[in-house]
Amino acid sequence: MILSCGDALIDFVPATTNQGRDALMPAVGGSCLNVAVGLARLGAPTGFVGGVSTDLFGSMIADHAAASNVNLRYATRGDDQTTLAFVRIVAGESHYAFYDAATAARNWAYPRGRIPFETIDAVHVGSTTLVHDQGAAETEAMIADASRTATISFDPNCRPNLVKDKVAYQARMEAFAAQADMIKMSDVDFDYLHGHDRYAERAEALLAAGSKLFVVTRGPKGALAWHRTAGAVEVAAPAITVVDTIGAGDSFQAALLFALHKQGRLRKAELPMMTEAELRRALSFAAVCAAVTCTRPGADPPHWSEMAANWDALA
Repeated sequence: MILSCGDALIDFVPATTNQGRDALMPAVGGSCLNVAVGLARLGAPTGFVGGVSTDLFGSMIADHAAASNVNLRYATRGDDQTTLAFVRIVAGESHYAFYDAATAARNWAYPRGRIPFETIDAVHVGSTTLVHDQGAAETEAMIADASRTATISFDPNCRPNLVKDKVAYQARMEAFAAQADMIKMSDVDFDYLHGHDRYAERAEALLAAGSKLFVVTRGPKGALAWHRTAGAVEVAAPAITVVDTIGAGDSFQAALLFALHKQGRLRKAELPMMTEAELRRALSFAAVCAAVTCTRPGADPPHWSEMAANWDALA
């Protein structure tokens, strides 16, 4: 099983009524839940760890997860309200306004002693959960237990409008990156955290410190990756008509984890052994899955039935 640990929320995405008026449509989201859904839709056994409310929106989240076969046995269910995110599309990019005070996504607890990590291939962490002290502490506790046997995957998925102290936040993201076996981030997040685009320089430092894989996604310009033994790989992004980019990075992350799992390269002992061809196939598949997500509104990652032919074509 693969676990995704972090945020689950409701996005209110731009829509248009039958009368042509602007409107907002509720859609289940949250980066780490999106990753879990993306993985499960592709066929990987997947669970979610994080807070899911028992309110109306929380029920929507639970139903959405169940419909994609995401296991919620390790989620924290409670009556704190659901985080709401209102989305605005500017120049093709999604911008968010969060309503996140005293929510289930903040007030969750890592179920200590309940997760058999020897049966878990990988644990993915990141996003808004790590902005808050409690979420960061619970995630760190989970990593401490999981990292003995499971691969740790990390995507900061930065949300600057939630960050109160940028210097402290940058230090926290550095600490999580140092604990991760694989790190993926967008070029926008890289610039926010590091203030430059010297990706190879950062990759060299992370790999020297113990990470196995570092990936930077660049939207329509494709993705770059560095691996300890496979070296540096670049893949292009498919040409598409973009509806919105909501969940695109999460779809890429889910597909990357799935592709590594599919090739037998996800587990902690297997990840360092990946070849250049295996990495290229994984990245290319992830780029296609992200592109599919961009062709439809909201975070709606593809199912395996949509992607099987693409996977075979990349062999």
